[in-house]
Amino acid sequence: MVHHATLPRNETGIETVLGVLKQRFGERFQTGQAIREQHGHTTTWIENQPPDAVVFPASTQEVADIVAVCAEHRVPVIPYGTGTSLEGHVNAPAGGICVDVSQMDKVLEVNAGDLDCRVQPGVTREALNTHLRDMGLFFPIDPGANASLGGMASTRASGTNAVRYGTMKDNVLALEAVMADGTVIRTGKRARKSSAGYDLTRLMVGSEGTLGVITEITLKLQGIPEAMSSARCSFTSVDAACRTVMAVIQYGLPVARIELLDALVVKALNGYSKLDLPETPMLLLEFHGTEASVVEQAEIFGALAEEEGGEGYTATTSTEERNKLWKARHDAYWAMLQLRPGAKAIATDVCVPISRLADCVGAAQRKAEELDLMAPIVGHAGDGNFHVSLLIDMEDAQEVARAAGYVSWLNDVAIEMEGTCTGEHGIGQGKKPYLRKELGAAVDVMVSIKRALDPKGIMNPGKILG
Repeated sequence: MVHHATLPRNETGIETVLGVLKQRFGERFQTGQAIREQHGHTTTWIENQPPDAVVFPASTQEVADIVAVCAEHRVPVIPYGTGTSLEGHVNAPAGGICVDVSQMDKVLEVNAGDLDCRVQPGVTREALNTHLRDMGLFFPIDPGANASLGGMASTRASGTNAVRYGTMKDNVLALEAVMADGTVIRTGKRARKSSAGYDLTRLMVGSEGTLGVITEITLKLQGIPEAMSSARCSFTSVDAACRTVMAVIQYGLPVARIELLDALVVKALNGYSKLDLPETPMLLLEFHGTEASVVEQAEIFGALAEEEGGEGYTATTSTEERNKLWKARHDAYWAMLQLRPGAKAIATDVCVPISRLADCVGAAQRKAEELDLMAPIVGHAGDGNFHVSLLIDMEDAQEVARAAGYVSWLNDVAIEMEGTCTGEHGIGQGKKPYLRKELGAAVDVMVSIKRALDPKGIMNPGKILG
């Protein structure tokens, strides 16, 4: 378990706010130990720091009321979506009130002609796509977990489709948010571009709840492609697979997904998903377009892969086969756990320029071997982002220490390669030590913005900046 320092608690203020909110929200205000620990839950090795209470608002006005009373008494506010974040984002190191937006789960508006929609923050990406399916539309950002769209905006999430469709920062047109004093703002309209003032939408996207609580999101949508094709290809080495990815990007092939799986991950998928894939590094791909274009894209990729020694290349437009392949990819976390029963999977991510991806992944594999750590790797190879899932015996203090050293080393290596310590997980508590290494004096500008917008320091304290 990785411990983070608690922050000073405002006991008097917390006690007062608990009384006010209990009276206001009744059964939608909870202080039970189990529910508080659930909302301090983190899916990594960072210790649980539960809030003092959990409130379930049903409207923007209720969120504004909660934040206003917390601001009056200087009590922390911690926004909560579905709790799938990986760096301690929902912990409450100074106690306070968790604002769970799961009851704010309505799709408010779909403008099919403009390819956009407006949703409340508790809508999950799967729920949105179910709502859109009969309209021939979909929302492309897919982080794997069925996360809430408010949480995805807050952490600037991305995922397997980012190489073609971008990340949350590219797909959020505007936001409504409750700021630290309870004021409600809108950051933009539905226009596809604007030169009107500061880009507050991009400022809020990725701010991890440290500036305000997102209460509505206006999102770009895509038309469901006429045709999709999935493909897989095996390679003798990670280096050969990464060279193929570079060739694909430089060629301009519009792949929708291009995922790298190392040999350990392929072995895990074979066991868990009952597949018979060659247990060597592999690329999984998806192509979107017309019937003719996806066939052409698949053929071009096959030729590029062959030049790098790719073997066993297969492509399919069969929905059943495609779903089987991508379900196996999305089940990789559970599959990897089977490689070492009883171990905890500690996921971390970095992102580097695509030209350095092979160097970084290769170094990560060698370092894991040197430290005697089991560290399967999957990557969103098309944008240079990869995840290492360390399989750790949490009862072995020496192994935990080696794993912590590995994560620190990996962040430093990525930064040295002109990359980032996090491609999509965010900073939270876990990555704070690396932010200044990466951005230097720019962090002081962030601190200034935080102090200006949240002078009492109540918005998700202890995350990103301190």
